[in-house]
Order: sequence, then C-alpha cells, then structure tokens
Amino acid sequence: MSNDVTIEDITNAQARLAGSMQRTAFARSYTLSSIVGTELWLKFENHQYTGSFKGRGARNRLLDVAPGCGVIAMSAGNHAQGVAHHGTLLGLDTTIVMPENTPFVKVLRTQDLGATVELYGADVIESAVRARELAEEQNLEFIHPFDDPTVIAGQGTVALEMLEDQPDLDIILVAVGGGGLASGVAVAAAAHDSNVEVIGVQSERFPSMADLLEARPPTALSGSTIADGIAVSEPGELTAKILGDHDVEILVVTERAIERAIAMLLEIEKTVVEGAGAAGLAAMIEYPDVFAGKKVGVVLCGGNIDPRTLAQVTLRGLAAQGRLSRIRVELDDTPGRLSLVSDIIAKASANVVQVDHDGLGSTGARSTILELRIDTLDDDHAHRVLEALTNAGLRAEILPW
Repeated sequence: MSNDVTIEDITNAQARLAGSMQRTAFARSYTLSSIVGTELWLKFENHQYTGSFKGRGARNRLLDVAPGCGVIAMSAGNHAQGVAHHGTLLGLDTTIVMPENTPFVKVLRTQDLGATVELYGADVIESAVRARELAEEQNLEFIHPFDDPTVIAGQGTVALEMLEDQPDLDIILVAVGGGGLASGVAVAAAAHDSNVEVIGVQSERFPSMADLLEARPPTALSGSTIADGIAVSEPGELTAKILGDHDVEILVVTERAIERAIAMLLEIEKTVVEGAGAAGLAAMIEYPDVFAGKKVGVVLCGGNIDPRTLAQVTLRGLAAQGRLSRIRVELDDTPGRLSLVSDIIAKASANVVQVDHDGLGSTGARSTILELRIDTLDDDHAHRVLEALTNAGLRAEILPW
C-alpha cells in the first residue's frame, strides 16, 4: 500500500477484519440529544474486546506481518492492547514500549494479553525512540499506532459501519491524538454519498494537531490530562496531511468538560469511557452552536479508564451538580451534639455519607470540628441544610471541593 489511503483500502480492511472485530452498536441517545440540542448517535467502540477501536488498525497491520516475525509498538495503552491481543491470536510475539506514567490498569491488561511491556519515556514520542531502538537491535517489525496507512485503513472501518447504519449523518465527531482514527474516518466520509462533515476533538493540554492544522504556535498547557489516550505531543505526518487535505476542523476542549462528559455517559448511558472516549461529547457541551439541530455520530473510542480516576471523576461530577456537598460544623464538645447535627440533616431530607471528627483542629479546647459529606438533590438543597444548621445555633459552612 502507498502512503495514500483510499476508500478501497478501507473497504478491503473491512473484509479482512470480518469475524475478528465486533461490529459495535450505534445507538441514539434520546436523553443526551435533549441535553445538547442535537440528534445524537453513539458508536460504542468502548465495547470492543480490548476496550477500544485500536484493534481494528492493529489487526489490519498485523495481517501483513510475516509468520514468526516479532513485532514492537509504542503506545499509551489502547494500541498496546490491540497489538498484544491480535498478535497473540495470530501467533506473533509482541513487545510494547509504554510511557512511564501509563495507568497501571493498561499496563497489566497489556501483559495479560500476551505482550512483553517496557516502560520508557514521558510520553509516546519518547517511547517511540526506545521502540525503534529495540526494533533495530532485535530485528522486530515496528507497528506505528497512527502514522501508518494500513493502520489508518483499519480505523476507517468505524466510519463505514456508522454510515451504513445511519447514512444521513451530518457530522461524525471523533477524538484526535496522533490522528489515525480521524484520518480513516475522514477518508471514509469523503467517499460517502451524503455531505457528512468530520470534526476532531483534542484536549487543551495536548492540542498538537489543532495547532499544526491552524498553523499557529503551540498552545499546549502544562500538566497531565485525563484524556491520556490522546495525549500526543507530536501529530503524525501522514495523518496531518490527510486531515489537512480533507479540511477537518479540530475543536479544543477543557479538562472539566471531559470530566463532565465521562460522568454524563456513566450516569445516563450506563457506559464507561476513558477521557479520550468522552472527548466528542465534551465538544458538544462546550460548542453547542456548532452542533445545534444536526444529526451527529460520536465515536466513544475507548473505555480503558483507571478505576481510581473514574471514582474521582464521579465524585467531582456529583459535587459539580450540588449532589454531594462538604459541610464544616463547629460544635461545643459536649454529649449529644453529634446526634443533634445528624437529626437536623435527616429532617432536612439529606443523607450523611461520611463524617470526619477532629477535636484537635478546633478553635478551642472545649470545641470540636465535624466535616461532613452529604447527599443532596442540588445546590439549593445543600444551602437549605446549611440554613437548618445555622438556625439551630451551630457554626456551619459549605466547603469547596
């Protein structure tokens, strides 16, 4: 295959992958549609066996590897699992170089799928340097996660399925890291009969492709991102060319919007997505005018989120809605005062989920501090609880998260 990716390459990939990749559901979300003001359809690639779309491109590329040849890849997690799983199925030895900050759940899952894992570098760009060194030293075939035409063709099969199921989509919305998925989707969409637009999404922490296509200086923010699956500091050369040739616009979203989208998908759709998988919905939250009244297909590209991160996002989401509140109460250190607080909160129809009691951190020797986490309906309800406590003569305040 040349470096050009055609619709024929993608349809051939679809035939090659038949029976080895799940055709995931593409379903309308009526609740989210009403919230964001669009007709919203969700492509559940987080339900693939390895938890992401990456197995499509990985297997399509691995089918071209000579039997008995070892392969190596660099990845933050999802490409790693795709290569490990399908390499094992095809009888190939696999080695993956992963960034040192890769979530443990992704490292362990990659090892469980049969790969040898080496942790190296701050991001996938540094991991790639080590992977290419090992490829040269050990005569391994290097499998790039995004800047490879065969990988891109495999990823493009996602769009074929979406457009076969819903041929009148106005927009396909897809997360962008290195750009492999977006490139394949763009090629497939361009060959479709209807005028479907492809829009990419990046985190404000790693907007490398958006900066490149807009020909602007780097705008990346410092710090890590919850969307680690698209935390790519240098976009691919081939993918940048394809996205530029197809005039793909890329929207940049905040970390807070990504967190909110993860929480919404969990609560409303009962589906778990990682940060990259929530990026599309995050864009609809932050840029409602772009999508208003349109029929939009969003790729939930991955679900491999660290459980501790998911727990934190869930709690922060509840706090943002006023459904989980922190209240600080200062009490006289006398018998029955804790019971009084509990009774007041119960009569206000709230529920205590955690109590921290600190007698040493109080303002006086005869006082004590309670810090409470309580379930409430919303911010108004939390303030009614606060009012009930102060009306009882207690010193109380709502604490920020």
